[in-house]
Amino acid sequence: MPITNSPYTAFATLLTSNGHPVSPAELHGLLLGRSCAGAGFDADGWLADAAHLLEVDPVDNVRNALIGLQEMVKGELTGEEVTVVLLLPTDDAPLTERAIALGEWCKGFLYGFGLNSAGLSLSAEAKEVLGDLDAISQVQDALEESEDGESDYMEVMEYLRVAPMLLFSELAKPQAPAPKPSLH
Repeated sequence: MPITNSPYTAFATLLTSNGHPVSPAELHGLLLGRSCAGAGFDADGWLADAAHLLEVDPVDNVRNALIGLQEMVKGELTGEEVTVVLLLPTDDAPLTERAIALGEWCKGFLYGFGLNSAGLSLSAEAKEVLGDLDAISQVQDALEESEDGESDYMEVMEYLRVAPMLLFSELAKPQAPAPKPSLH
């Protein structure tokens, strides 16, 4: 019996029931992309970027879920044990559904990164990672339900767990808060 109430499914239901035509994967990608470009973890900035995908202003429970998601990502990227858990359908979902979510995650990541990366100079390695994400965002139709498709999916997923770390460690150096302007 499949687990129906995964975090992904619960978040998808929350978004759909509030009229947001976006997948949790794309939102999570957006959040990681902007974080990796050095956008920081200011809730207002994240909610403003998310608003583009949400299309309508989020109600409180959606706002709270988005802020919770950001706290989780902040903990993953800045904690002792740096690890990224991708917000994707569970392994018992059909491969095509999981592959589409991977593509949406990549699109979201590239969008979030693009919104916040003006003026960043990227290493060849960072450019290659972004190129890979762009390529992955196009392949969702290429994975078929098969042993090979399953292992390709797992490989891509592993790569996507590592890629943000590389970009975050290169680009999102923690910045000291800007000094408050004096009023004299």
